[in-house]
Amino acid sequence: MRDKIMNRWSTYEPFFVEFNGYKIADIVITSHALSRWAERVENEAGGIEPICSFLWETLKDHRIQPYYEHEKDVYLIDEDLVMVAEFVELKDEIDIAGNPLHKMIIVTFLGKVSEDIQLRDLKAYYSWLRHSRRMTLVKHGRKQK
Repeated sequence: MRDKIMNRWSTYEPFFVEFNGYKIADIVITSHALSRWAERVENEAGGIEPICSFLWETLKDHRIQPYYEHEKDVYLIDEDLVMVAEFVELKDEIDIAGNPLHKMIIVTFLGKVSEDIQLRDLKAYYSWLRHSRRMTLVKHGRKQK
């Protein structure tokens, strides 16, 4: 989705947003992220258009921060909403200076830290998830034998 809220086009007004070393010119939302948005963030404002416009505004206002200092895939929006995103270089798209532009792919929304306390420490949360899945598999393996 390109930025539709621009008032006018000119050579001085960029059509990308700089974020974390990337020049984002497009946002793509996966179907998984769309379903997680409906489940964990907001039930009423579903659909790609409202989510993309929300993300564009947060990018423009610099309200998205990396969750961990050295991680490049987990981000915190407004110090509450946790999302996972990847960045891919757009083919044949460059800015005026010749630098490549990027596409931000929203993989999933993990939820709000204010509502889910487990999201405060993602490393412990993922460790817990792996352990609980492993234990479930072990239990099912015992039953089948």
